[in-house]
Amino acid sequence: MEGYDKMDKYLVINAGSSSLKFSLYEMPSEKLLINGYFEKIGFEDSFWTIKINGEKIKKEGYLLNHSDAVNRMIEELIDNKVIDSMDEICGIGHRVLHGGELYSESVLITDKVLDDIIDLTKLGPLHHPGEIAGIKAMMEILPGVNQVAVFDTAFHQSMPKRNYMYAVPYEWYLKYKVRKYGFHGTSHKYITEYMKDKLGRDDVNLIICHVGSGASISCIKDGKCFDTSMGLTPLDGLIMGTRSGSIDPSIIKFIMDETGMKIDDIDNELNKKSGLLGVCGKNDFRDMLALKLDGDKLGMLAYDMFRDSIVKYIADYYFKLDGNVDAIVFTAGVLENNIKIRDDIIKCLSNPMGIKINMNMNNNIGYGHELDMGVITDSDSKVPVYVVPTNEEVMILRDTYEIVKSR
Repeated sequence: MEGYDKMDKYLVINAGSSSLKFSLYEMPSEKLLINGYFEKIGFEDSFWTIKINGEKIKKEGYLLNHSDAVNRMIEELIDNKVIDSMDEICGIGHRVLHGGELYSESVLITDKVLDDIIDLTKLGPLHHPGEIAGIKAMMEILPGVNQVAVFDTAFHQSMPKRNYMYAVPYEWYLKYKVRKYGFHGTSHKYITEYMKDKLGRDDVNLIICHVGSGASISCIKDGKCFDTSMGLTPLDGLIMGTRSGSIDPSIIKFIMDETGMKIDDIDNELNKKSGLLGVCGKNDFRDMLALKLDGDKLGMLAYDMFRDSIVKYIADYYFKLDGNVDAIVFTAGVLENNIKIRDDIIKCLSNPMGIKINMNMNNNIGYGHELDMGVITDSDSKVPVYVVPTNEEVMILRDTYEIVKSR
C-alpha cells in the first residue's frame, strides 16, 4: 500500500428497503471521517442521523427514494467539510446479501454484475431490493466512481460439496440452485484474517461464533470456510432474535393445514416472529436475559434453547475438525458483551472438550468493562476461546480499496 495517496476517501454503503447506512473513510489509514443512517425512506416521517467528531446530529425531512437519500448524504459530506467535492471519493463498497454460486469474492460492479444481483433477488427477496436501489442511486449520482459489491455469501463458497448440499432431489440443485450458501461471510472473513495475524499462520482451524440478533457459526479449516450454520437463506441454523433457526420442515404444512395460513404468512412468522421472540416474547437478548434472571419460565426456556443451539454447532464443528481446533472465537453483539452466556456456553463444553474458563478475563471483557477483546480461557485450556469484536464495515472497506487500487 506504500505510495498511495493518504487522502483517498472511500464510502461504505449498506442499503435496506427503506434505509441507507453510510460511512466515509480515509485510506489507507482506515480513519472513519463521518457516518450516518437514513431511515424510513419513502415515508413522510423519514429522518437521518449523522455522527462526526463524537457528535450525533439528527435531522428530519421527506426522502422520496434512495436517490434522494444519496443526494442528502452528499450534502452532509460537503456541509460537514469532510470533502470539498465528490471527486475526492475513489470508491464505493456495497454490502450485498447474496452472490449465489456466481461470486466467491468481492467484485467491481459492472452492468453484468448488477444484472446478476437483480437475478439473485429470488434468493434474497428481503434484502436485495434495497441493496439494488442503493447501488442504482450511487451509479446515477456518481457515475464515474468505481463501485464494488461485497457479498455476505462469498467467504463460504470454499465449502466442499458434501457440506453445502441438501439431501433433496438433486434436480432441485441443478435447476434451482437449492443448496447451503451461508451468510455473515464478511464478519467470518474479518475474524479469520484477524486470527491468521494473531496466530502467525494461514492454515488456522477455527470455530467462529457470530451471535447478535442474527447468528451463525462457521467451521474454518486450513484458513477457509469448511462449513457454516446458515443455509439457502439466513433462516437456517441457530435460534436467533426473531428467526426460528432449524426446524422440522413438515411443521410448515402442518400449521398451514391447521390454521389456513398462506405460505408467505408462515415465512414471515418464521423470520420475524419466531426465535427468542416466539418463545418468550422478547427478541433482544438483554430483555430475554432479564426475564430469565427474574425467574420467568419462558425466559429461562428461551435462554436454555438459545445456549444449547450454540453449543450444538460448536460440538459438531469440533468433531468435523477432528478436535484439531486452534481457537473458538466469540464475536458480534451478544457474545462480545455478555459475560453470562459466554460462561454458560463454556461450562457446557468444559468436560468433553477440556476448555477451562478464566473468570477474571471473562468478567473484564465487553461493553462497560475494561477490555473489548482477549482470551477468556486459562493457559492450560485444550482449546483457547477468544472474544474479538467483528468489523464487517472495515472488511467491506478493505475489499473495495484493494479492488479499486488494482485497476
